[in-house]
Amino acid sequence: MPLSTPAARKHVHTRAVTFTGYEREDGLFDIEGHLVDTKTYSFPNQDRGEIKAGEPIHNMRLRLTVDEEMIVRAVEAVIDDSPFNLCCTITPAFKVLEGMLIGPGWNRRVREKLGGTKGCTHLVEMLAPIATATYQTLYPILKQRREAQPEDERDKPSMIDGCHVMDSSGPLIKERWPEYYKKPEPVS
Repeated sequence: MPLSTPAARKHVHTRAVTFTGYEREDGLFDIEGHLVDTKTYSFPNQDRGEIKAGEPIHNMRLRLTVDEEMIVRAVEAVIDDSPFNLCCTITPAFKVLEGMLIGPGWNRRVREKLGGTKGCTHLVEMLAPIATATYQTLYPILKQRREAQPEDERDKPSMIDGCHVMDSSGPLIKERWPEYYKKPEPVS
């Protein structure tokens, strides 16, 4: 279903962000993010002279290489376009993610290591959804591994209580994972 008809308006800015997951021949996985910001008008820029309408203000890419355990094995960050010439000098800082586990606490650890002046705002913003894209890419492997474990040794699926549909007192959990279902609290 589309959004409702908007009020009269003028297009000013577009941010396009994509994430793509790849299974490599060596058994690792590459998760790539790409962010592009454009304006519908030209404007002066101290470092680039002028940024023309439709020309990227930001054009940035991230690649996280992860293993089946969702541990980051390699990181590559590239800034092709930015409003300041100095922006690209921060990309080596993203190597600090190597060895980190993508899982609970990921966003907090990313902010600790790359927040504020330690990183690039836009590349750091991409790291939350790149974690989700990693999970989606590895989901078949994670699901198969979980199903291979004896039932009494399985961990609670991490998505339970992560959103409205995955509410531990909701119908989906009652049907799919009854062992983790919690009867709703009576409304007082």
